[in-house]
Amino acid sequence: MSLPDPGREAAAAAAVGFDLGECVREPIHLLGRIQSHGTLLAVEADTGIVDTAALNTGSLLGVAAQELVGGHITRVLSPEAWTEARDEAGAQQEAVGLVLPVSIDVAGAPRMFDMTAHRQGPLLVLECEPRADAAPHFPHFYQGVRRALTRLRSSATAAECCQAATREVRALTGFDRVVAYRFDGGDGPGEVVAEALTEGHEPWLGLWFPASDIPPQARRLYRDNWIRAIADVDDIGVGLHPPLRAGSGLPLDLSGSVLRTVSGFHLEYLRNIGVKSSMSVSVLREGELWGLIACHGDAAITISPELRAACEFFGVAFSLQLAAIEERERAEALTASRARLDRVISRVTSDLEDSLAGEYALRTLLDADGAALCRGDRSAVSGMSVPPALLETLRARAAGPAPGTVWSTDRLSEEPDHPGGDDTAGGGPAGVLMVTLSRSGDFLAWFRGARPATRRWATDPSRPVRVGPRGERLTPRGSGAVFRAVVRGRSLPWTPADRAVAQELWRALTGLVLRHEAELAALNERLRVTNADLDSFAHVAAHDLKEPLRGISNAATFVLEDAGADLDPTTVRRTLTVQRLAGRMDDLLNSLLHFARLGRGGLHRTRVPLDRVLDSALDVAGERLAEAHVRVVRHDLPEVYADEYRLYEVLVNLLVNAAKYAADEGDRRVEILVEMLRPPTGGDRQQTVVVRDNGIGIPADRRREVFELFRRLHGQGERGGGTGVGLAIVKRIVERHGGELWLESEPGHGTSFFFTLGQEGG
Repeated sequence: MSLPDPGREAAAAAAVGFDLGECVREPIHLLGRIQSHGTLLAVEADTGIVDTAALNTGSLLGVAAQELVGGHITRVLSPEAWTEARDEAGAQQEAVGLVLPVSIDVAGAPRMFDMTAHRQGPLLVLECEPRADAAPHFPHFYQGVRRALTRLRSSATAAECCQAATREVRALTGFDRVVAYRFDGGDGPGEVVAEALTEGHEPWLGLWFPASDIPPQARRLYRDNWIRAIADVDDIGVGLHPPLRAGSGLPLDLSGSVLRTVSGFHLEYLRNIGVKSSMSVSVLREGELWGLIACHGDAAITISPELRAACEFFGVAFSLQLAAIEERERAEALTASRARLDRVISRVTSDLEDSLAGEYALRTLLDADGAALCRGDRSAVSGMSVPPALLETLRARAAGPAPGTVWSTDRLSEEPDHPGGDDTAGGGPAGVLMVTLSRSGDFLAWFRGARPATRRWATDPSRPVRVGPRGERLTPRGSGAVFRAVVRGRSLPWTPADRAVAQELWRALTGLVLRHEAELAALNERLRVTNADLDSFAHVAAHDLKEPLRGISNAATFVLEDAGADLDPTTVRRTLTVQRLAGRMDDLLNSLLHFARLGRGGLHRTRVPLDRVLDSALDVAGERLAEAHVRVVRHDLPEVYADEYRLYEVLVNLLVNAAKYAADEGDRRVEILVEMLRPPTGGDRQQTVVVRDNGIGIPADRRREVFELFRRLHGQGERGGGTGVGLAIVKRIVERHGGELWLESEPGHGTSFFFTLGQEGG
């Protein structure tokens, strides 16, 4: 049978009296309840006033929720514990939780709790779980985690890595079933790719589960929170007081809560498949949800914060190991395809369309059924027939992203910008991999036809929801009732190796043919690749150099302390010079480490008010500006699409720069505004952030240098000092967003920095 579409899934569910859309629409972060083995307090971070409290604070903390709300948190927490929680949570760059052991006086007797704290807007959410006297602490899990990480590193393939992960998580936690569950795309179904289970449990390895099992809003929470534990599926949970917050009329947002209860639909699902407790550890790839390590228990299990932290740490390491394996496979694929790449490149002539698109070797390079090259108003297609409307759609998609960007799909008909019509049955493309050649919409693409594939499903995919004999829904899944379904309308998936080969070909073509008309694009791509290599080198080199440098500094200190009185003035002066230079080198290495890390983490881009980001930046840079007597002038600032924390770094560096290089006299000011401007590289006008000062300016022959790493235009002790890395960091962050950075300056009349932040959704 054929795999049904989501509309048919919903219709099938409705036919048995259950609206599957309820699962998709349910605001699971606003359920207003927590699991009852712990309690929760939401406190205004600035005032310490309790905003919301769980209804079981009376039994766990000794004070009823109604008495706590509106009062100060020190009614239950010591001032020291509250200050530590507020300061530590405030230092976090993201809304991540930290665990603090606290002692709370309950009915006149001290009681130990593990308190998890995280920021939720202006609130600090505190979750307290009673600490069992015999509960092991993190050092107890250290050897197990260390052993698990060693076995992960020894895995040669992604499959081996997943299998090792399931075994080690089961050994750490004691759950009865642990599976590695990989999603087929961001919103697709999931496949069990590895498992470890106790005797008597049926295997799920190789089974597929419908996408409706984990709806989109649940996937978003899995992406933002590394771990989720359910101690007892029969726990009815505890409500909050007040149930609705006065400002929003909604329950407290529990997106980052570790005690948040889950959807009743999900609890029903777990009960129906015989699960009493569960835990999920997220697996991320480049900031997106790759899959889960899902754990199921036959009995109720309360996972301690220490064990959750160990599993979360393991999940991060597992995600990194999968990324490392993928990178190795990419490198191996490039090596294996070098001869084929050279054969394709050797046949390229000045007429790129005729010499390249018609080459059979180009199609076989990626095991494709067709290929197309579109530049300007010319298009050349070989192999399978490609509808002109599809070429125009790809041209529009290619316009905007940086040259060398690779995009692919194995389900072309499901893309929102697909021109319509399904011609896969007639031999048309079902999948495409495209590499952009220029910002004007030029591209090179490969096409694959449909390849029907059989999947083994743990439930009938045409009826993901069924009513059981006693009226229960979401009935059990498992290998005891395997359904086979044929997936149609999709091509063979494009692998990371395919993407790497396509990008390598793009680099070669840029060097051979497109050098004159895309010189800037080629330079940017080479720099991107070089920077990616330098990220690892700089991080490792700087990290490894800090230890011997610390030894040099300490040795010099010991010499002065132990024998300073016996040394002649020249030796003392030279030893002090060693100390000073070691400190200078340490500052440079710290800057290098920070610069390298900017290329290693993913971006979390959202619509953010620029006013709010500027306020945060002024918390740091405001004092420097005030000392330099530079006033800040802000104009009407809109929302921008950016990673808020990285944008904050950009503004801090530019504002500090304005303070350092303020005019020597007169009215000193720095303006922040947004204009619609056309970047120097051309293209359409874009939303552009402008930071303009009236400082000393930059000479024309030095303007390119200011964005280079460790480059300062003045001496080390002049203009506030520094390492010369600030503007290099600004440039890297802007480029990470897909934007452009440039400046205009006139000596004695100030400098204007302009930057864009790429396309929304890019």
